[in-house]
Amino acid sequence: MSKTLKGIAASDGIAVAPAYLLVEPDLSFSKTSVSDVDAEVARFKKVVEESTKELEKVRDKAKESLGAEEAQVFDAHLLFLSDPEFTGAIETEIKDQKVNAEAALDETAQKFITIFEGMTDNAYMQERAADVRDVSKRIMAHLLGKKLPDPAAIDHEVVVVAYDLTPSDTAQLNKKYVKGFVTDIGGRTAHSAIMARSLEIPAVVGTESITKDVKDGDMLIADGLDGDAIVNPTDAQVEEYTKKGEAFAKQKEEWKKLKNEPSVTADNKKFIIAANIGTPNDMKGVKENGAEAIGLYRTEFLYMNSKDFPSEEAQFDAYKEVIKDMDGKQTIIRTCDIGGDKHLDYWDLPEEMNPFLGVRAIRLSMQYKDIFITQLRALLRASAYGPLGIMFPMIGTLAELREAKQILAEEKDKLVKEGVKVGDDLQVGMMIEVPAAAVLADQFAKEVDFFSIGTNDLIQYTMAADRGNDNVSYLYQPYNPSVLRLIKHTIDGAHENGIWCGMCGEAAGDDIMFPILLSMGLDEYSMSATSILRIRSLMKKINTEDIKELANKACFVSETADENKKLVEETMKKLNIND
Repeated sequence: MSKTLKGIAASDGIAVAPAYLLVEPDLSFSKTSVSDVDAEVARFKKVVEESTKELEKVRDKAKESLGAEEAQVFDAHLLFLSDPEFTGAIETEIKDQKVNAEAALDETAQKFITIFEGMTDNAYMQERAADVRDVSKRIMAHLLGKKLPDPAAIDHEVVVVAYDLTPSDTAQLNKKYVKGFVTDIGGRTAHSAIMARSLEIPAVVGTESITKDVKDGDMLIADGLDGDAIVNPTDAQVEEYTKKGEAFAKQKEEWKKLKNEPSVTADNKKFIIAANIGTPNDMKGVKENGAEAIGLYRTEFLYMNSKDFPSEEAQFDAYKEVIKDMDGKQTIIRTCDIGGDKHLDYWDLPEEMNPFLGVRAIRLSMQYKDIFITQLRALLRASAYGPLGIMFPMIGTLAELREAKQILAEEKDKLVKEGVKVGDDLQVGMMIEVPAAAVLADQFAKEVDFFSIGTNDLIQYTMAADRGNDNVSYLYQPYNPSVLRLIKHTIDGAHENGIWCGMCGEAAGDDIMFPILLSMGLDEYSMSATSILRIRSLMKKINTEDIKELANKACFVSETADENKKLVEETMKKLNIND
């Protein structure tokens, strides 16, 4: 009998194929005493060597299929295998307790996991617990002579089913055969979901019980558009979802035709649809989806993917590469946004009770000006290679903005005196993500060339709800009238003072939010590259005259986020627009 499980749509598309269960082998063991501890240590070292070679192959395969950035998680796993604090602790446990390697591994791994999970104020370090589990499982399987599930060995069309998919598992998925996957746990921001989107494999996560409800070989539908997983579907359901998948694939092909088209409305009003990127590796998606600009280059990834502070030269090379690759189109680069949930292993900053409200982003730059100046010099030098916007994050006061601008101006003067070329097409802007800045948008607009609204943080701070906390996730409401009023006030403040306003938060690529933003007159929409063609298609169907009252209704008539969602849906239906 057919059974439908509700999960989270983590990666778009429809998959209809037999289920393939990635079943973990039994890794249980008995703790035993050993007399020859040297032999046991040698046995452990040999297994670590085998695990390292295996993981290197997984990483290299991930680089091939996903790109260097996505494969970096395996470098973190390899670091644990080569870390004397981890492997050395296991060897010491074998020697001191005279126990077998399995027991020493389990005892040591649990200690590390407990330490990492206890770092409740440091999300980055908490995530390292998952790395320890992944690496330890691989070592344990080798010690016990058992084989871990091997997604790379799949040679026929399937929908993969698992409790969770580790980054190692996901990197080995061959999209020729793996048509989708469904898991018990996870969310849209999990490693596996991010990788699924990179591979364009439909994914449904967080079903809670898929591994209990499906058997190997059962027919399974994974609806990555609406988040449904259907076990043993009826013939009618198979036909229905097959058609739904074909329609989505056809829609994607239609969107591709807009790659080189301008972003214009039905009444021929021009806007800019830009891409958010993290590293130069993301430029392939930018090109393939016809982005008209880079609306946000998150430079913190340069810092996070380095073992030490990136030098001026390393930063200059990275920025220059992207600016040149944009071939005359503007690139907006945000200065380092470290802090909150983003941390650097090599930057030993004081612990804070509430890091999201603490020393982060521009506040950190102001406290560590030497690091800030290194970045500004690299940016200014890179500006000689094309149009550049330098954007300061988390500005809350005019004093902060003026100090950042003054440092920038001083470094520009120094470079010019040194005979270093600085670009003529250089703009200076700021993020609007602190409600205080949104309220005073008209004043800030007199000091910069542009605004870019960071909705992820603006919503979080407006609603006083940590966006990473499941217990208050219901308060993370992009369509809430209070949030929309701040956004409208920001756009109006920009336009009244002759500057343009963009948005680089997730809301810029949201189907419900987009018509409201268009009604507000937002100039630039920056989003994940894979959302660009969908939003461009939607834009072309909307006549701005038809939605001119939408913004005021959303801000001043509607009372709740749900009312605004319904308002947009009814408006689009009335205009016969569906995308």
